Amino acid sequence: MGLGSLKTVSLEEAREAALQCRKLLRDGRDPICERKARLAAARAAATRRSPTFKECAAEFVAAHETEWTSSIHARQWRATIGTYVYPVIDIPVADVDTRLVMRVLEPHWATKRETMSRVRGRIEAVLGWATTRQYREGDNPARWRGHLSNLLAKGAKKAPIEHFRALPYAEIPAFMTDLRALDGILARSLEFLVLTASRRDEVRLAQWSEIDLAGRIWTIPGTRMKTGRERRVPLCVRAVEILQSLPLRSAYIFPGRSSAAAPNMMWGLLREKMGVEATVHGFRSTFADWAAEQTDFSREVREMALAHAVGDRVEAAYRRGDLFEKRRQLAEAWAHCCDGEEPAESKVVQLAGRAG
Repeated sequence: MGLGSLKTVSLEEAREAALQCRKLLRDGRDPICERKARLAAARAAATRRSPTFKECAAEFVAAHETEWTSSIHARQWRATIGTYVYPVIDIPVADVDTRLVMRVLEPHWATKRETMSRVRGRIEAVLGWATTRQYREGDNPARWRGHLSNLLAKGAKKAPIEHFRALPYAEIPAFMTDLRALDGILARSLEFLVLTASRRDEVRLAQWSEIDLAGRIWTIPGTRMKTGRERRVPLCVRAVEILQSLPLRSAYIFPGRSSAAAPNMMWGLLREKMGVEATVHGFRSTFADWAAEQTDFSREVREMALAHAVGDRVEAAYRRGDLFEKRRQLAEAWAHCCDGEEPAESKVVQLAGRAG
């Protein structure tokens, strides 16, 4: 067995190498086979490149975003790791350690604890995925319990929750008058959203195949609902009129230039064209406040109108219906409010069969 050239291996090094080979032989191992195996492993390690954290994060999001009910979630994932993680962790995922994770979290932990908690969880998820794919080994340096909990403050004060800005329901009639004065599909999509108290993406991605004009029903598939369950939405008379006024130029009811309208188009209409300091999602709060304070519809009807879960699992198992006809009455009452009309007898909307 050759130990190397005289030009590169000294006599002392050769004696040490020979001694190690004799020890292998003593243990019944072939030093030549051992060297070949060692060289093969080194070549394999050099060939097998560890992907970067960024590459793993992109694959993780692509693999999981189909199970996320909201497109906003995927955008938030990409935005937060792009803002906070990539500038710090721009190395192979196999080399990510606690020191690097702390460099991401520690500078912002005191002032942005809620955001950084989400970032930590996302780093942990990507590293866990990479470990399962055998791109890295060892413990997850982003795990909280028993690890980062020892390094970061647990009781940091959370920033106060900022709710979606909502228009007071007393201002809805004037707002709807201004909105109806605007032409275009975008204005009609926002009006439809207000009338149905729906979420932005439920309306933005609505398709004609979901509409039953004769029955005045809009059926939203479970894949687009936050609850994951199919939902029937009663359409008031004005909502049907909006649909009937629109051209059938796309599978989408409110299309953009290519397919569905862009996510922030309604917000742009509100802020830039109408000068309204409210959010699109805030109209659901406007509807909820009006329904609670100005009608006597039950809480169950009001919550179902907003597609919220009602009661616990036991109650849900027994309540198979969706209170559709009562929700239809509520939708028409809301449409009257949007028109600036009050019920003939009282501001309180009375349900059929109930005493005044």
